[in-house]
Amino acid sequence: MPKVMYVDVETYSPVSLPDCGVYIYAAHPEFELLLFGYAFDDDPVTVIDLAQGQSIPDEILAALVNPEIVKSAFNANFERVTLEAALGMRMEPEGWTCSQMLSTELGLPDNLSGVGTALKLPQNVQKDKAGKALIEYFCSPCKPTQRNGGRERNLPAHAPARWADFVEYNRQDVVAERAIRQKLLKYEIPRSEYLLWQLDQQINDRGVKIDLQLATHADAFDDRARVLQEERFAALTGGIGPKSHAAQKRWIKDTCGVEVESLNKDNIDEVRAACNNPLVDEMLDIRAELNKTSTKKYGAMLRMAGTDDRARGCFKFYGASTGRWAGRGIQLQNLPKNLMPDIDLDIARQLVRDDDYDTFWLLYSPADTLSQLLRTALIPKPGTRFIVADFSAIEARITAWLAGEQWRMDVFNSDGKIYEASAEQMFNLPPGSVKKGDPMRARGKVAELALGFGAGTGGLIRMGALREGLAEDELQSVVDRWRAASPGIVKLWRSTEAAAKNAITTKRQSAVCHGAAYYMDGPLLRLRLPSGRAVSYVRPQVQQGEIRFESQYQKTWTTTSAWYGTLTENLVQATARDCLAAAMLALDAAGYEIVAHCHDEVIIEAPPSVTVKEVCEIMGQALPWAPGLPLRADGYECDVYRKD
Repeated sequence: MPKVMYVDVETYSPVSLPDCGVYIYAAHPEFELLLFGYAFDDDPVTVIDLAQGQSIPDEILAALVNPEIVKSAFNANFERVTLEAALGMRMEPEGWTCSQMLSTELGLPDNLSGVGTALKLPQNVQKDKAGKALIEYFCSPCKPTQRNGGRERNLPAHAPARWADFVEYNRQDVVAERAIRQKLLKYEIPRSEYLLWQLDQQINDRGVKIDLQLATHADAFDDRARVLQEERFAALTGGIGPKSHAAQKRWIKDTCGVEVESLNKDNIDEVRAACNNPLVDEMLDIRAELNKTSTKKYGAMLRMAGTDDRARGCFKFYGASTGRWAGRGIQLQNLPKNLMPDIDLDIARQLVRDDDYDTFWLLYSPADTLSQLLRTALIPKPGTRFIVADFSAIEARITAWLAGEQWRMDVFNSDGKIYEASAEQMFNLPPGSVKKGDPMRARGKVAELALGFGAGTGGLIRMGALREGLAEDELQSVVDRWRAASPGIVKLWRSTEAAAKNAITTKRQSAVCHGAAYYMDGPLLRLRLPSGRAVSYVRPQVQQGEIRFESQYQKTWTTTSAWYGTLTENLVQATARDCLAAAMLALDAAGYEIVAHCHDEVIIEAPPSVTVKEVCEIMGQALPWAPGLPLRADGYECDVYRKD
């Protein structure tokens, strides 16, 4: 076994870590490494007090870059980036391992304190909960007051006793991280996950280039447009604020006599139809513009862009229970789609880059257009262009493959037109009779998007069935027809839930399909996926026929439940994530530089010699653990990021 060096650091920077990310935080000229805590294997923890003049010994510096010694930290990205900035030594991801990654892979919280609590570790090896106040005191600027002599930073000399507590806090973090790692190592994590974490670190280190000229002007445009819209909203409504929902409902009643129950997004079309009033329409239009929050991403881009205009640290590994990534900072995982024609998008983009606000305001709806321009703020470095490639209908393909739904497999192995085929299957129409633009296709599309994981009429409504022209009284018929046309998928729902319950109650492995199976592993219910990776559910029970387990929800460790729709969705989405993971590893091994990814899509910064075809061929290649899965990737190239 290689020697393991457990590491935890405490740092100071005037930059807001949550707002700007660790790369900008550590790049600030006033950034400083305060404490360096470490321990080798089971040795006692040593804390080096750099803030008070101590230095890291040469042998420890050598260990940090020695590939034969494993460096372990909780959220190792922070330690890697801050140590590299402070010491001027490259900290390659290959030399590090992350116990946060181990925790989230096993369904545990993503914070050190939460993991200790969830694992019910002894108090002497848990994180010191008093640390938050100490971090606020020593690691960030303080407000100058008469009482503190007008200083803007707290140093050890200002509070020696608190500093001593801070040193012990750092020591205890190393103890806690070591205890967590050693406890979790007994659970099997495939080597491919460690390699994927390293690739994730490389992508975060590489970053993606931001068009700062566009982002700067777009951010200013958004502020100017909001001021004008708020003024117009107040003038129109007699001074009502855009967030005063109760007052807005009263205004609508006073204006046109219509009693409004809700102004939620899903109800706006009904409100417009009931009122049939141009003043109400204008108020709702302005309200929708002001409610857009996506344009705030321009500010995040400006905060996260480094001196080379690249935004780093945009991805959180294993951000969801299925293993999918989550976004950080700019939140690239939920960028709005650009639906404008390319020529309009290009004109609007140039107006913003030219700072021509008056023409932009004259020609375009500001909030909506700025929202659509967000993707185009991501640009390739000089001499390259983006190649964007994604899996075609990946979840539908995986669901059909897992369920053995042959007619669906036939569609995906031919033209892939699942919306048309679904409508034909549901309504007993001749093959090839449903075309794009046909109302029947709309029924097939909304059914495919809404019903794959057990949803009913509510799911159809949430997916926009009423906006697609379906009548509310025909929704149940659509649900019934879709399920009748997809008996294999309905069976998959039931067998997935039955297998999970059987594994919990009998403690024996219970197979689902294609190598997927549930089994108990200590306090964990684990779903082994076709890839060999496992999704974990902590301390599961079957209570009154319902599966309940512990999980993190909005930073709180709580008990939640799962039904067959949830379990099937987890199985499908986790398998889709593994398809993307395999593609990313293959693309990286082939020398392609991934700068970003989103759900089932990768964005590559590629020289002219690289073709879309070769990227798609790598993504679409058969996976050894998924024989018969009809994968297909589609792609395009662009000089700025946009939806094709």
